[in-house]
Amino acid sequence: MTPRCGTIPRKGGVIASDVGARLAAAIRCAVFVYAFTNITLVRDPGIRVAAVTTRGRWRAFRHDAGLEAGPPAAGYVLLYLLCLLIGHWSATTFQAVIVWPTNGVLLAAYLQLPRRRAAIVLALCFGLNLVSAELRGDAPPFVWINPLLNLGQAVIAGLLARRLCGAALDMRRPRRVLLFALGAAGPAVAATTTIGVLLAVWFKDYSLTRALFTWRHLFMMEMLGLLIMTPSLLLLARAHRFRDEASPPWEIVSVLALTAGTFIVVFSQSSPFLFMVFPPLMLAAYRLSPPWMAITLLAGVTISGLMTMVGSGPVSASTVPYVAGLEMAPLRLRQMPLYYGFLLVAALTALPISALMAERRANAARLARRTALALEQRRRAEEAVAAKSRFLAVMSHEMRTPLNGISGYADLLSRRGDLAPDAQAQVAAIREAGGAMLLLVEDVLDASRGQEAAEPEPIAVEPLIREVCESAAAAAAAKSLVFDLAFEGAAGEHRLGDRRRLGAALRHLLSNAVKFTDSGQVRVRISLEDERLAIEVADTGPGIAPSLRPSLFDIFAQGDDSLQRRHGGAGVGLSAARLHARAMGGDVVLSETSAGGSVFILTARLARLSEAQALRLEAEEEAGAVDRPLRALIVDDHPANRRMLRIMMEAAGAQAVEAVDGYEAVDKAASGAFDLILMDVRMPRLDGLEATRRIRRQTGPSSAAVILAVTADAMPEDAARCLAAGMDGHLAKPLTHERLFAAVEQAFRAAAVRASADAA
Repeated sequence: MTPRCGTIPRKGGVIASDVGARLAAAIRCAVFVYAFTNITLVRDPGIRVAAVTTRGRWRAFRHDAGLEAGPPAAGYVLLYLLCLLIGHWSATTFQAVIVWPTNGVLLAAYLQLPRRRAAIVLALCFGLNLVSAELRGDAPPFVWINPLLNLGQAVIAGLLARRLCGAALDMRRPRRVLLFALGAAGPAVAATTTIGVLLAVWFKDYSLTRALFTWRHLFMMEMLGLLIMTPSLLLLARAHRFRDEASPPWEIVSVLALTAGTFIVVFSQSSPFLFMVFPPLMLAAYRLSPPWMAITLLAGVTISGLMTMVGSGPVSASTVPYVAGLEMAPLRLRQMPLYYGFLLVAALTALPISALMAERRANAARLARRTALALEQRRRAEEAVAAKSRFLAVMSHEMRTPLNGISGYADLLSRRGDLAPDAQAQVAAIREAGGAMLLLVEDVLDASRGQEAAEPEPIAVEPLIREVCESAAAAAAAKSLVFDLAFEGAAGEHRLGDRRRLGAALRHLLSNAVKFTDSGQVRVRISLEDERLAIEVADTGPGIAPSLRPSLFDIFAQGDDSLQRRHGGAGVGLSAARLHARAMGGDVVLSETSAGGSVFILTARLARLSEAQALRLEAEEEAGAVDRPLRALIVDDHPANRRMLRIMMEAAGAQAVEAVDGYEAVDKAASGAFDLILMDVRMPRLDGLEATRRIRRQTGPSSAAVILAVTADAMPEDAARCLAAGMDGHLAKPLTHERLFAAVEQAFRAAAVRASADAA
């Protein structure tokens, strides 16, 4: 509290005859106020008692475990002493004090320092305030009352600030700046100012007019001291938090010089251009960090305050109305409301705007960091997906290469009629094991590919379904099960659909139905209405346990994974079937299940063919049949694969020529005429893709030959690369007679469409 009897000339004469009693009462009142506003801590080996509750954020002092920041305790004491000297000089020189910053320094020290050092600073500052009041010549009661009220003001404001603004007192948030101003500084200053004015009325017989004027002046003077000094010191103490958003040095110096120069120009003349200060002040609020904004504001207050006190500037030139009872008040004090309003607006706009901009910059930086982190995580995820795809591609290739030999030669052996019955049984077992291994590889790949887009093409629905059902019917017959297949609706039409996905989804359902049915039948019902294909697969197996139904379509979920389980499998069939169905616009659902069996329904959307697609399909069917013996070029770097393909093609009546790599394939295609080229993809020296491109660029008779990729690269992107290189089809190893001849037929159809498109 500033010297409340020194800001306005004291009334002359002896106070009263009972001055001793009044002095004692004043001291008791001050002690009561101090005891009420401050918290007394009783330090005991096991007990700590507080006069005010310590629940929530009601804390007397800062927690000792908090991170320290800002100047040391001695720095606050020196700054407090400097503010006292400035106030003493202002009161002596100009008989007035415009802003009282000492309480702001005291409050900042109380909020910043740990308990022990804060208590020492409060005690030292209280003692300095007593000495200052004595040197200033305050009346005997106010020598003690003013320091006590100053101390009480800092403590009240500190308690309210911790309660409303949080223990961290982070002034970077505009909301906390306003809460500090309205909820902490305002009530504390109002309370102590009211007590001080009431005591002045009691001791000095102030009139009502003079008391109200004194209250207004003291309130604004001390309120501005808290609003400007405390947030500024708190921001400066935590300047390290704003290092990342600090402006360049040249910008800081330029904005500071512009703002200080504007203050000097405005307050060096009496013209009413006070508003000219706000543009550079707002520029500083927008461009500078809150600590530098605090320094800018302190510089502006210092410049404007000094120039106003010496009688310069718009405030000194303003006129004030005559008010009876204030004749003894200096003119400068009566002009202060205009200056106080200016400072109040400046403090309550510059600091919150600076805090708001700092928060915005911090949010932008945080968003940038999180965006960079998200992009990095996305990059890692994409790399992981790419690595997984590469792993799947490599493993698929490496597993299909030996499987090709096993399945292919087992298929060739099974067609020989000169084998003994036991040898035929052994070959059949090899074929069955190779087929099971191939199915497992396909299942894992299907489940790992995820929701890839479907690749629709014209398909004959009924032949495709019958082809998939043939192997399931054979497996059912081996278990003495009845396999019932029935079509309803226009199932014989051609539609647009994904041949691979539809066949794989149906194969998974049929495989499960046959595997888990020991007696009875497997029933398949197919219906095609408009564009909706529905396939119902019913069995007479044991049904599905209720505990398994929630995870039925989860990948690797198995009904029995014990050591005594009867049925094998990796648990990916239903998951892969649902992925395929959903990619085709449908789904796979469990319609019903009981002890008498289960019913699954597979749905898919098969669009109708356009007129152009129907004409193209007719052209493919016309070109599909080849009446003369084919001349085929077999290109593969593995001798066993070439020999197997030669045997299969010669069994169909074709003439076969072999090439060991891409270079030899290009040379033989240039020197001879071939109807079909079976091209491997991964080969030394020259791969199959580049060999295909070179053959297509030739002018010889083999440049238009049908080229079918026969490779262990079975991923969809592998097939797309083959077609993009100029091939007419893609066949994944391992091979059988049926798969090879079906792929050759499909490749001839695709080549016919390509030839008609080239001719057009």
